[in-house]
Amino acid sequence: MDSVRTALSSAVANRAPLVPEFKDTESWLVYLRWLGTMSDRLKKKKPEWQIRKEFLQTVWYESKRAGLDVTLVLGLIQVESNFRKFAVSNVGARGYMQVMPFWTRVIGDGDPSKLFHMQTNLRFGCVILRHYLDRERGDLFMGLGRYNGSRGKAAYPDAVLGASKHWEFAG
Repeated sequence: MDSVRTALSSAVANRAPLVPEFKDTESWLVYLRWLGTMSDRLKKKKPEWQIRKEFLQTVWYESKRAGLDVTLVLGLIQVESNFRKFAVSNVGARGYMQVMPFWTRVIGDGDPSKLFHMQTNLRFGCVILRHYLDRERGDLFMGLGRYNGSRGKAAYPDAVLGASKHWEFAG
């Protein structure tokens, strides 16, 4: 458990800047098309362009950084918080990815108020989801169930996978 805690703490603490890097011009252009398409889809939830752009760039960055499909992460955010930054569940989970405050004590600095900071919340959520998917050897159904605390039950994984279809991008 200590090695897992150390690895997760390190993944959360790395404060690399949110600068997308691309191997070639075509990859950059695909990213820009993705950003435009997702921006149009998210406009009703986040009407202000600059906030929407920053949110999508951060979701993209944190998803890629954690080795996750950005479509899956957007589906999870839709189900967890419906894209509300200050969402709080009835059990106290916070922010976009509904991260439980205990995670800040386990792998962070112990300050649960930071879970309302966009990048912090997305970083924690993506690192935790990656951890659960790794524990389940890549099984999305079981990994999503662990993330939600409903391992083995279909409702949550089905909801996230269904929501993620809205965020698919052909490129």
